[in-house]
Amino acid sequence: MPPAQPTKNTPMYYPLHHFVLLPAALVLLIYSVRRYLAVAGDDSEISRLWFTVMLLAVVGFGALVMLRQHYALTLQDRLIRLEVRQRYFEITGQSLRPLEEQLQLKQLLSLRFAGDDELPGLVQAAIREKLSAKDIQARIQAFHFDHMRV
Repeated sequence: MPPAQPTKNTPMYYPLHHFVLLPAALVLLIYSVRRYLAVAGDDSEISRLWFTVMLLAVVGFGALVMLRQHYALTLQDRLIRLEVRQRYFEITGQSLRPLEEQLQLKQLLSLRFAGDDELPGLVQAAIREKLSAKDIQARIQAFHFDHMRV
């Protein structure tokens, strides 16, 4: 009997980010705001110190929250890779996977701008000539812009 297939898609967590840094930054933020509000209005060194700690906590917490942007870009890179694979297959009838191992991610991201007529030739040229992402974009005749990338 085959092993049971999972029935749920469990969320992925990055433990250092989700369970250590983000909670610690939130606790520091709340604590520093409370401490600053207790001494706010005083023109003392302790008031300025807590204001600085609070400001650093706000910036640190904001930076951690902005890491979500990194996760979004990683997902977009995966989607672009799938899009280029699909387009290559539709155009040539062959899988891009064997060739993909010879391409860097930046090259694949640049290939998405190529028109359907140019894509197969550019893939071969990128592999054969080890073209950089800028070189690939320079060779594209019918440029398709990506206005949806974050």
